[in-house]
Amino acid sequence: MTSPTHQMRIKSLMNAIKLKSFLFDGFLAGWTALFALGVLVFWLSGSPQKPIRAATRLWVRGILFGLKHIVGLDYAEKGRDLIPDEPCLIVCNHQSTWETLAALVLFPDVAIVAKHELLRIPIIGWYLRKSPMIIIDRESGSKALKAMLKQSHEAIASGRSVLVFPQGTRMDESEPIAFKRGVELLYSKLGAPVLPVLVNSGKFWGPSGSSKRGGTITVSYLAPIPPGLSAELFVRKAEAQMEAERSILP
Repeated sequence: MTSPTHQMRIKSLMNAIKLKSFLFDGFLAGWTALFALGVLVFWLSGSPQKPIRAATRLWVRGILFGLKHIVGLDYAEKGRDLIPDEPCLIVCNHQSTWETLAALVLFPDVAIVAKHELLRIPIIGWYLRKSPMIIIDRESGSKALKAMLKQSHEAIASGRSVLVFPQGTRMDESEPIAFKRGVELLYSKLGAPVLPVLVNSGKFWGPSGSSKRGGTITVSYLAPIPPGLSAELFVRKAEAQMEAERSILP
């Protein structure tokens, strides 16, 4: 049975987490609003992709700054030297909003396979569309797969890596790594090396996104998987590598 003092400490800690999360959300809203002017400037300039991607990375850097100095949430990288020199397919587990944002800084000029719903976000939806990211509408079935393949080929050909969250949606940190269908098709058709990446962001910023707490998120880059394997073997190998890393991350 917990003592009243212990209960008070827990309540105080939870209130502090809620307050910091609230302050960060206010900072995020204000920081994002500053980029509204950029929409007009870039639109009048013909929507140049590279400057738009640079502006989007600046937006993310501001968010990471706010997380670090308001919430106390930072990140550390492990195995960054394993990132291939050439454009690759990046597969990353998905536990929170954090990795969707941080990927734009961790992998400059990356093309992220993202849900169509992201385009509805005020201001930033425009930046994502014009970067451009690989936006898919899951409801369109095979049409979405074809669009994803076409845009991924274009990204690789232009020297950009492609990042996909193979679990399809944000998962609880305790959930095992299991790829949804479609990732093996990207692997087979792109003919590019695959970089598995594992994060433990769910320990600090869960799937709901409402509460964020201090700490250090680990971003772990794993040994690249070469092209040319069978689709089934690729999926098994990637899942096994990521699951093994998940078991040892703090």
